[in-house]
Amino acid sequence: MRVLPTSLDGVLLLEPAVHGDDRGFFVETFRANVWGELGIDVEFVQDNHSRSRRGTLRGMHFQTDPGQAKLVRCARGQILDVVVDLRRDSNTFGRWDGHELDDANLRQLWVPVGFAHGFCVLSEEADVVYKCSSYYDPATEAGIAYDDPDVGIAWPDLELLVSERDRSAPRLADVAESLTFLNEKA
Repeated sequence: MRVLPTSLDGVLLLEPAVHGDDRGFFVETFRANVWGELGIDVEFVQDNHSRSRRGTLRGMHFQTDPGQAKLVRCARGQILDVVVDLRRDSNTFGRWDGHELDDANLRQLWVPVGFAHGFCVLSEEADVVYKCSSYYDPATEAGIAYDDPDVGIAWPDLELLVSERDRSAPRLADVAESLTFLNEKA
């Protein structure tokens, strides 16, 4: 397992060891003791799987109290996976970072509590799977605008397919005062 650099403190891009030959490949997608050594010491309680077509944009989502950390991977296809720092006391508050995840490199993105998460499908179709540290709760579901000009996410130049919920999400500035996430390393 290699940890690759990201621009946001706490977010980890993980590159697992892939064992392949002419028959295919084998990869461990989660191993608690190894992830714990990397600082991902969390009990996952829910796994999610989405399938989306090219241009689908899902995000930018987060759960309020107690928050929700995610370990995200693209099991089939290719996506641009994006996170936004929502920790008001962080020196990177409001900044975003994006990484391509696909079924060839099998990289995973660790998204800690305190970050909004979203992705855009780059391939014809993509399956995205992620482990979650808390149960989905519609009462704590929240989001920020995927196209917030103050955040400035550089989404791919595709015809984007966005849900009504995501199209009408508020700008970060409109919800910033209500955010309670803290930078654990501050």
